[in-house]
Amino acid sequence: MSLANRIALASPQVRAVCVEANEFPRLSAEFGVRGVPHTVVNRSGAFVGALPERDFVAAVLEGAGLPVEESPAPNGPSTELNG
Repeated sequence: MSLANRIALASPQVRAVCVEANEFPRLSAEFGVRGVPHTVVNRSGAFVGALPERDFVAAVLEGAGLPVEESPAPNGPSTELNG
């Protein structure tokens, strides 16, 4: 199961849809899919490539317009929400 699907199962505020790009060429063209995985957030933000879990969550939060706190740890940004 993809990380996006696991996040959607954990939160009623998140919906994840996985699409096989080759089977839906019009949808792939609409979202500008050039590589996979291609993750779209709120139909506006997107990123391509497999990311470590922490980076994936941070990219989704950023794409959703939510603040991501920088962590003092060398592992990258924190996934903690502000407020």
